[in-house]
Amino acid sequence: MAITASMVKELRETSGAGMMDAKKALTETDGDMEAAIDWLRTKGLAKAAKKSGRTAAEGLVAVSVDGGTGVAVEVNSETDFVGKNAEFQEMVASFATAALQVADTDALQKFEIGGKPVSEILTDKIATIGENMGLRRMAKLEGDTVVSYVHNAVADGMGKIGVLVATKGGDEAFAKQVAMHVAAVNPASLSEVDLDPDVVEKEKQVQMDIARESGKPEQVIEKMIVGRMKKYMAEVTLLNQAFVVNPDLTVGDAAKEAGAEITGFVRLEVGEGIEKKVENFAEEVAKTAGKG
Repeated sequence: MAITASMVKELRETSGAGMMDAKKALTETDGDMEAAIDWLRTKGLAKAAKKSGRTAAEGLVAVSVDGGTGVAVEVNSETDFVGKNAEFQEMVASFATAALQVADTDALQKFEIGGKPVSEILTDKIATIGENMGLRRMAKLEGDTVVSYVHNAVADGMGKIGVLVATKGGDEAFAKQVAMHVAAVNPASLSEVDLDPDVVEKEKQVQMDIARESGKPEQVIEKMIVGRMKKYMAEVTLLNQAFVVNPDLTVGDAAKEAGAEITGFVRLEVGEGIEKKVENFAEEVAKTAGKG
């Protein structure tokens, strides 16, 4: 069967594949459009597998709020450039909307959008865009009022840092200010009660070791540690931090003045905790040339 330009165009628009790939798919399947799409998908899966070893530490965080429920979803890519891609942004936005209906990342991977699981949508997009990508995590927050904030947004509801804040009482304007504070200061927890005990103990040991270097008696050191740990708590817990909008008040005191209770927050930043592989350029060239 003769493969026409209009057939190639139709397959490209349907699959997002390149011209030569679309033409080859039609040739291999004797012009059968559905079979050609399957052929491309199979090829796309092979491409995605090859790309899966690459580090994906860029991408976007998208937030979505529906009533008293908010979600933040991180989808990674290899380069920052992909974060500006309209196709990628549309996909990430659809994942955030879907996340409102599931409990965790595993459930989101299996959730179907337009009859196709999120994991499969992501794999198809890897083949189309040509970079490794990954649905890394999602976080859900519920409360009387939930507001969202995106720092340095590249599109509506998505950027490099996504924040959700849940409050009881007060107004959304104050909650939004708190969300901006969370984005800027990155607290470790809401209060001392929520702070990981292992993190607290590790910090206490570090401070003890520093204090012992001074040569002071243990009784004096113990008193020093009380003060240092109090200062540490003020630095890492949201309610005890100096409010960026009014540094004369803690966030907790500002909430009282606003007639609000902050009941929870979520902060996701693209790529945090991912170790980016940095290779020596000369070594990379040598490897490419088969010398390394």
